[in-house]
Parts: sequence; structure tokens; C-alpha cells
Amino acid sequence: MNRDQFRGASRHIKGRAQTALGGVTGDPARQVRGAVNQVAGGAQYAYGSARDRAEDLARDGRHLAHAARERADDWIEDGRRFVGEARRHGRDYGRRAVRYAETNRSSTLLGLVAAAFALGWFARPTR
Repeated sequence: MNRDQFRGASRHIKGRAQTALGGVTGDPARQVRGAVNQVAGGAQYAYGSARDRAEDLARDGRHLAHAARERADDWIEDGRRFVGEARRHGRDYGRRAVRYAETNRSSTLLGLVAAAFALGWFARPTR
């Protein structure tokens, strides 16, 4: 319970007491002041409740933002690790392909000629 809720509740109780006292003594001005204090106290209590809820939501929002940032940082680290692995694999496969091409020149040349022929055949407008 925050300060506004406490003050609003106490003002509301004070207003109820004023209204009751005004009714007992027959003082309509005191009854009106009591009613005004009741309404003002209820409004101040409602304001305090709304403020309390807004503070809770802000705290929850900060917590959610922190959790989202931590998760995003984890994803970025995972992405960096995957990129590093892909780079290593690509470099290894490239070196293997160059080694194979150097040791098997005739089959590599034959494979390149076949690939060029197939590309040319698929690229021509009429078959």
C-alpha cells in the first residue's frame, strides 16, 4: 500500500465520520463536507492503486526486456559459432577440392567440360 492509497482510505473514513456526525447533529454543511471527503478519498485511493499497478507493470517490463536481451545475446553467440563452423567447413572442403583437382587433373577437366556442356544445353532457347 503506497502513500496515496493510505491517505485516500483515511480521507474516505474521515468523510464517512463527518457525514454520520452531520446527520446526528443535523448539520447539512458537515454532511456535504463529509460526502466530498468520501469521494475525494475514494479517488485518491483509486489513483494510488493505479500508480501501484503501473509501477508493477514497469518492473515486469524491465524484467522482460532484460530476459529478451539475454536471449538475443545467446542467439547472437550461437550465430557467431555457427558462422565460424561453416567458415571452417567451407575452407576444409575447398582445400579438399583443390587437392583432388591437382591429383586428378584429367577427371577434373572432364567433369568441368561435362558441366559446361550441360549448362550450355540447358541455357539454349530451343532444344
